Amino acid sequence: MAVYTQITHAQLDALLEDYDLGQLVDFTGIEGGIENSNFFVTLDRAGQHIDYVLTLFEELGQDETPFFVELGQWLQARQVPVPHAIKDRNGIALKQLCGKPAFFQPRFHGHHLDREQISAAHCEEIGAALARFHLAGEDFYLRRQAQRGVFWWRRESQAIRHRLSPEDAELLQQEVALFDTLRERPFGLPLGTIHGDLFHDNALFVDDRLEGILDIYNAATAFLLFDLAIVANDWCTDAQGRVDPRREQALTRAYADVRPFSDEEAAAWPTLTRTAAMRFWLSRLIPWLGIEQAARSGISTKLKDPDEFRRILLQRIAHPASLA
Repeated sequence: MAVYTQITHAQLDALLEDYDLGQLVDFTGIEGGIENSNFFVTLDRAGQHIDYVLTLFEELGQDETPFFVELGQWLQARQVPVPHAIKDRNGIALKQLCGKPAFFQPRFHGHHLDREQISAAHCEEIGAALARFHLAGEDFYLRRQAQRGVFWWRRESQAIRHRLSPEDAELLQQEVALFDTLRERPFGLPLGTIHGDLFHDNALFVDDRLEGILDIYNAATAFLLFDLAIVANDWCTDAQGRVDPRREQALTRAYADVRPFSDEEAAAWPTLTRTAAMRFWLSRLIPWLGIEQAARSGISTKLKDPDEFRRILLQRIAHPASLA
């Protein structure tokens, strides 16, 4: 979350005229993140202060945002704890502010976990929650291709090849080819709506209980198991990229208790943990090499170290993952 577009009290008052949420008390920008402008908004309704989050989409256009509006409402209606766009008195959830798509969401009040705090109990919570997310999305009626999926990583891995060491260039191409081989197998893996970015800083906890899953704006239609691999690579590894078997087993077992794995998924798991590591290594390499701007509107953002996921990838190659 971040603030790239500044708003005024008067603009917010005008937007709130469409709602029955209450009168504006205060609002403040939420710092951090790289994609959208977000604000905490406090309203007074019948003498009670209620907090909301206002999001302005900086990169997604008016034609792209309905997917996320519909998905958030779909999941929330099925008891998946995600932020969802609130409808105005005319039943409209997606608005415009400063010429950008915008909507109000309820505010969660839990806390983010630091990496050092993540326990097996937290991994159980997120594993079961992700399985419920996937089951709830099974019948979701919209589809979306991932912005940074297979076609993207094929193209970008070739584009940056000359900027890498021969060893890293070869490693990247090896992992892209590995996933292509998986996709060409005759068996099928379950597809559905995935979160796509469920790192530990996109979850909020109250004590050890999961309160909310945030930032569904990378959601897409993809292999469900790939989503779990993204989670495992972040929630179950240390700073050296080493996997904690206790946490990973807690994660996968809790997930399987809600949505059991197929035999095909068990066979694909070692590959998908590698693919998930490759995908985030690549997406971090691009700005690290200066190919993408790491700032918008004069606001600097901290670059994330791509070597974190290179280390995870090498660990996944040396010690293949297992769902057993």
